[in-house]
Amino acid sequence: MRSFALSTAATAIAFAIVTWLIPQYIEYMGSLPGLVVLAVIFGVVNGLIKPIVKLLALPLRLMTLGLIGFLINAAMLLLTAAVADVFGVQFRVGDFPPTLVALDTLVAAVIGAVVLGLVNALVHAVTPD
Repeated sequence: MRSFALSTAATAIAFAIVTWLIPQYIEYMGSLPGLVVLAVIFGVVNGLIKPIVKLLALPLRLMTLGLIGFLINAAMLLLTAAVADVFGVQFRVGDFPPTLVALDTLVAAVIGAVVLGLVNALVHAVTPD
């Protein structure tokens, strides 16, 4: 349970840092409890859905030497934004949601996923297990 709480807190901190670093791509308008809800949603999406998507995309991952992973991470970030919108958490990646996915939203999602992954790795490195 402690590991889950620390991981959720680290992910919430990572989301706060990312929205501060690149507000033109990833935007969060809410309070600290909403940030924790967003971190839990992100953890559930990455824990349950991402392994299935990665397994289904294995041939594409092999053909592109893993570069499709950037798009998978971006899709998981967009899915997190869609689920957060359902729960009333105001989290946006580019113009998604409420608009449909456009090219600039996909670029924002890829940039956001890369920066979020780097910041999340940094935050997890400094927090104890």
